[in-house]
Formats: sequence, C-alpha cells, structure tokens
Amino acid sequence: MATLKEIAKAAQVSVATVSRVLNDDPTLSVKSQTRQKILEAAERLEYKVPSAKRQANQYLTFAALYTHGKELEINDPYYLAMRYGIETQCEKLGVTLVSCYDFKGDGSLPVADGLLIIGKPQPAAQEILEQQELPLVYLDGVTDDPRFDCISVDLTRISQKVIDYFISRGYRRIGFIGGRDDEEYADPRELAFVEYGRSKNVVQPQDVYYGDFSSQAGYQCAMKMLSTSDNYPPALFVATDSIAIGVLRALHEHEIKVPQQIALISVNDIPTARFVFPALSTVRIHSETIGAQAVNLLMERIRDDRTIPLSVFVPSSLQLRDTTI
Repeated sequence: MATLKEIAKAAQVSVATVSRVLNDDPTLSVKSQTRQKILEAAERLEYKVPSAKRQANQYLTFAALYTHGKELEINDPYYLAMRYGIETQCEKLGVTLVSCYDFKGDGSLPVADGLLIIGKPQPAAQEILEQQELPLVYLDGVTDDPRFDCISVDLTRISQKVIDYFISRGYRRIGFIGGRDDEEYADPRELAFVEYGRSKNVVQPQDVYYGDFSSQAGYQCAMKMLSTSDNYPPALFVATDSIAIGVLRALHEHEIKVPQQIALISVNDIPTARFVFPALSTVRIHSETIGAQAVNLLMERIRDDRTIPLSVFVPSSLQLRDTTI
C-alpha cells in the first residue's frame, strides 16, 4: 500500500496536508483543486484509509470538567463564551461532548477519550487528574505538570500592560479590585499587579481589594474602598468586567466622576462592556477562541500521538473607551 509521503510527492503537497485531507479534517482550508489532486493520487497509488482512522472522530468522546458552578456563567459571560467555543468546535469535529460542572474530584470521572479542564482545580481534584493516563488540556488555569497541554491568556502580562498604560498617562497611584476562587490563593492578575506595581512604586497595600468574581463583590469592595477615606487611588485595575460593573455602581452612588476622579480598566471585554455607562475600557480576551483551540489541541494530540506538551497563550488587546482619559 502506498504511503502518505508517496501521495504527497505525487500531488506536490506536504505530508500533513495529505493526512488531513484523507482523514476529512473539517478544520483544513484547502483549494478544491488541491484536494482533488490528493484524492486522485491516493486512488492511483491504491491507498486505503485505515477504517480506525476513517471514522475516528465519530467515536471520540471528550469530557469538559468545569471547576466552577454553572451559575457563574450567568454572572460572567467570559465563561459562557468559553463553553460555547468548546461545544461549537466539538460539534464541528463530530466529537461527543460530556460536561461536568463544579468539578472537585469527589466523584468518578466520566468515561471519555480526553479531558478538558476549565479553571484551576482544587488540590484534591488536581491529584486525581495527575493520575490519569488520558490526554488532558487545561483551559484558563496553566498547569506546571509537563505531561499536559494548557491554553490560556498571559494574565501577568495583562496586569503589567494596564499598569504601564496608567503610568504613561501620569498616574502614580493605582488600586486593584479583584476576585479569588479560594481565599488562600491570589489570582494571577492580583499577584502580578502587586509585584509589578511595587517595582514601579505605584501600588500601596491598602489599595488592594478582593472578593469573588461577581458584580456584587465588586460593589462591596468599592464601597469598602470609598468608606475608609476620601484618599482613594485615582486609577483602578479591576480583574473582570463583571466586577467592574459593581464598582461603577458604587462610584455612581458616591457621585464620583469616571474617569475624571477615578479612571478604570477591567478585563474580558464581555458584550455588555461597551453598553454600560460609562463604557468600560477593558482588555479583550478571546475566550471563545480559547475553548475552540483547546478542543483542537486535544484532537491533535490524540490523532497524531503527540507526546510533547504545548502551552498556548491566546493574545489579548486593550480596548480604550470612556472609563479612561
């Protein structure tokens, strides 16, 4: 039987292109003439696609293990968009998807060919995952385990980018309002903000507040900040748009003008960010892309028997609107 290399040589394309065409990879964009050349070469050389590969996708099942509860998607569309990306890509690839919310590792794992881990698991759940032989991809929670793929955004760089922007606009004191999934563990945005901000001499310990990742928590943190003194920071970095919406409510109740008295930048660029008043300046994170590409990473690892783990960072961009000068 002919090899993929022989077909690639006959069709004058790469071996990877031949493999993806013959395996009906729906993510491949190739000219119809090129596809036809490959199929004709394969037929001429009497190549036969192994039955196990020919319909592999139809028999694959991926499990999405969400470390948060489903109600979080109501409060923060960032996670809803990530789930949409996962579900859409699985449907596109013909992969069966099983979703499990509030994963803590206290139950049996679903039967699946690969696992998508959304968020940072608790230590007990992490220990269970590390014992698995299945291919794993971590989303939105980078892992140090060298066996597994991960895809996320560089939250450290985002914090640094926001601080640099405020400094470039002349601010010398910057506050932070964020969230924590666990009281004992600071979010990467908070850690990077404090470390980098101190190195730039623009962050003071009393200007760092955190609750959970809800609008209500943002409101409560901002009220606490405003109730202690009139000496509040003139610039705020807020961990998410959802938190920022609560912060804006508190600032409005105290009749503090944004951005004249307090400038504000948040993270995620959820659909409502541009419609609140004033419209949020925010760092856009492509969470739907994170979900879709995580599925692609898992598929590619299974399909190509890749053993080298990959860490992928999806780019972010600063969207300046009405909460900054």
